[in-house]
Amino acid sequence: MNLQSLLAARAEAGKPVRIGLIGAGKFGSMFLAQVPSIGGLEVALICDRDIIRAKAACRTVGWDAGRIARTQFAERGSDACVDERVEVVVEATGDSGAGIAHALAAIGAGKPIVMVNVEADALTGPLLAAKAREAGVIYSLAYGDQPALIAEMVDWARSAGFFVAAAGKGTKYLPAYHTVTPDGVWEHYGLTAEEAKKARHELANVQFVSRWHQIGDRDGGGGQCLRS
Repeated sequence: MNLQSLLAARAEAGKPVRIGLIGAGKFGSMFLAQVPSIGGLEVALICDRDIIRAKAACRTVGWDAGRIARTQFAERGSDACVDERVEVVVEATGDSGAGIAHALAAIGAGKPIVMVNVEADALTGPLLAAKAREAGVIYSLAYGDQPALIAEMVDWARSAGFFVAAAGKGTKYLPAYHTVTPDGVWEHYGLTAEEAKKARHELANVQFVSRWHQIGDRDGGGGQCLRS
């Protein structure tokens, strides 16, 4: 049983997986471009603070007028987390504050969330994953994005009997990064190793609350962030 056969079964039953997409920026548009060719998958709701731009993104990637007309649009990302039609939330805003708020809202509503928002996952991924487990829902990275591909490669290596000493970014990127080791990685973020250790310790003690306010985001996904 693989993903294609599972989707085919949903399509045959007339019950496609209904997605709520938050953020119709770069990654959101790439996802939308694939949707028409994936049987058993539908986008029920697209959330973006600029609905006109979101609809334009749909047209740019090849959606016809009929598909756009059948799709609901909203300005607030939180709408995808509470909409009864949405089965799975895809968070693609690229804003860490918005991503954390949307993930907590989705988990609170009992919906699985696919976190395309690497910025949010790098900041609080383990905590969000723990909250999802407690709620009995799935918190997942997006297949095709670097963190998921790296995790898959590490899993493959361990399954094949290899000892994984280190794992990191999956592309060559800038030449200056080619020789970076875990001991020196923090300087690229303006931190010393000691400062990074302190930051991780402080983050482990962060308490999240359920109140949030509206903010702007980078890729346009009805951005929200938590506040104490």
